[in-house]
Amino acid sequence: MAGSGSIYKRCGCRHMATRKRLEQHCPRLPERGHGTWHFACSATDAFGRPARARRGGFRSKAAACQARDEWLTQTGEERTAQGWTLERWMRYWLSTRTKIKDTTKAQYTRDVEQFLIPHMGRITLAELNIRRIRSGFDDIAQTTNGRGQPQSPSCLQHLRTTLRAALNLAVREGLLDANPIRHLELPSYRKPHAQVWTPARVAEWRATGRRPSVAVWTAPHLAAFLDAVTTDRLFALWWLIALRGLRRGEACGLRWTDLDLDHGVLFIFRSRTVVGYRIIEGEPKTAASTRAVALDQHTVAVLREHLRRQRQQQAAREAAGKTCYDSGYVFIRPDGRPLHPEYATRHFTRLVKRADLPPIRLHDLRHGAASLAHEAGADLKTVQDLLGHASIVTTADTYTSVLPYAQRKCAEATARLVLAAARRTREKIRKRGRSNRPNPRPKNKRTARQAEVTATRKARSKPARPAQDYRK
Repeated sequence: MAGSGSIYKRCGCRHMATRKRLEQHCPRLPERGHGTWHFACSATDAFGRPARARRGGFRSKAAACQARDEWLTQTGEERTAQGWTLERWMRYWLSTRTKIKDTTKAQYTRDVEQFLIPHMGRITLAELNIRRIRSGFDDIAQTTNGRGQPQSPSCLQHLRTTLRAALNLAVREGLLDANPIRHLELPSYRKPHAQVWTPARVAEWRATGRRPSVAVWTAPHLAAFLDAVTTDRLFALWWLIALRGLRRGEACGLRWTDLDLDHGVLFIFRSRTVVGYRIIEGEPKTAASTRAVALDQHTVAVLREHLRRQRQQQAAREAAGKTCYDSGYVFIRPDGRPLHPEYATRHFTRLVKRADLPPIRLHDLRHGAASLAHEAGADLKTVQDLLGHASIVTTADTYTSVLPYAQRKCAEATARLVLAAARRTREKIRKRGRSNRPNPRPKNKRTARQAEVTATRKARSKPARPAQDYRK
């Protein structure tokens, strides 16, 4: 292995006229102490690809030869860790993610291209340590998001998850001994819990403009909204999400072939989601999200009316000579093409503001559907199947907010239970006190003596019964 590659000498002198570096063509290179020694060689890395190394700055030829030989004696994994930057490794890692959903890969790509490569991409894998990672995340935390606000703890946690997954592959490939990001500490993040729009919260919002990040309407709020948007072209969409708890992507990806209005059931087979502004249509979020959702008679009537209006609008458009697409989707644009999920979100926000109701997100209708179903008497397992959750813990902890009516009902039941137990306890104490009370003593000895004499006289005055002869 010794002797492979090349050893050469170069300097930083420049040509007087062109100002180009002379490097190996400098006439002073034979002079002692002028310039430095370099080596260049190549070998295969951990993936069998050619890895080239160029190192310089050595004061003697012997030092350059020794450094070259040490590099050639390294393993392919060590050469890869020293030669591959984090940018190159992250892009390679993304190319290996072939069995994940398109939406997940798009989110990974956004994290890599927008945050990780710009702030840490030039660091080699061998140089990567907790100090460099912490410095990179500190720089990311100083940037702002699309709303001009500092990056949220949720964003930083997501970036940590992405980088940890990429470096875990480097550990499995033998490029790193351990994942350095495991020592990174970030600001804690707690998922927001849905809060109900009680009268006090509504009054505070109207006075200060402050609102919960995740909020839920009560039944009167939802009824007022549905009454205000009865004539809206997407009334059936709001109804379906609010009462049946569909996700936005599931509702926008719904086709008429997925509905069985005669039997009152719809089937969730696909989801129409958005990454950036690009639409990705595929399977639902989880395996449990592929489900059948029962429909009540009123919901069936709403969908039938929506279909009738849709056909009338398409016929009027065709009669006017305008282009009309037959996409087969339940919720479409005026020209028949499928509805963009982001348009549904923006249109819902405008309708809520126009109705002068407490603000909520479109996804909060799904929270409200779970809470209303639970208040109506549905158990958590039924609500879990309705929402398509893989775990009932998600249903109980995240998506079910206890509404005021249910809280009062629970409070009254608890109070009745405690008061009934208190009454039973008082009765037991009272009865126990009566049983432990001593017999009443006579008022005076004379009265007791008279009672004894009277009892003796009565016993003597009774005639004796004649003895019977049983021999007869």
